[in-house]
Amino acid sequence: MKLRLSFIVLLALLSACSRSGQIARGGAGIYVVRSVCPQAAIPAATGDITLFDPAGRTDAAAIDVVAAITNVRATCGDEGAFVVSTATFDVVATRRDAGAARQVVLPYFVVAMQGGTAVAAKRIGQVGLNFPAGSQRAQTSSQAIVRIARASATLPADIERQLTRPRKAGDADAAIDPMADPTVRDAVSKATFEQLIGFQLTAAQLQYNATR
Repeated sequence: MKLRLSFIVLLALLSACSRSGQIARGGAGIYVVRSVCPQAAIPAATGDITLFDPAGRTDAAAIDVVAAITNVRATCGDEGAFVVSTATFDVVATRRDAGAARQVVLPYFVVAMQGGTAVAAKRIGQVGLNFPAGSQRAQTSSQAIVRIARASATLPADIERQLTRPRKAGDADAAIDPMADPTVRDAVSKATFEQLIGFQLTAAQLQYNATR
């Protein structure tokens, strides 16, 4: 499974009264401001899980429970030696038969992904869904936390200077994207983290999600 790096930048005006999201027109140009906080996301094909009964079948008539992760929201504390990101999320599920009360426990993972390719840390958790008697629907909420060393998420000073150096129209390198430099691009990638949350699927469950 390949994960592409998602990179969000905030543009800030260089004037004294600037606000995030504004772009300078003329003058000193544009500053690019990046955060050490990871972006929370659900990797492709891991946000849903399907349980079958009887086991071994994958046709529609054998679907027992279907669940999905949704409403992922993250808050980040970036003070001190560690960056701590706490993501909350909901799990909603439906079952085939609205029979007796039933609990279904599903495994999920939380990963700190570095540079879009390297797993810096991973933890497996469980979430319990309680179906009331006579109901086909259940919902619950949970949270997942990752801790990242601030030093790992901070750009080297020379790279930061290249990215934030004011560029004026007419300068020889004004139209050159600093991210075109492999050294800069690799440094940004190494210092960029994602907080990924999804169901801990078996190989068969992952294949079902990818091909259904």
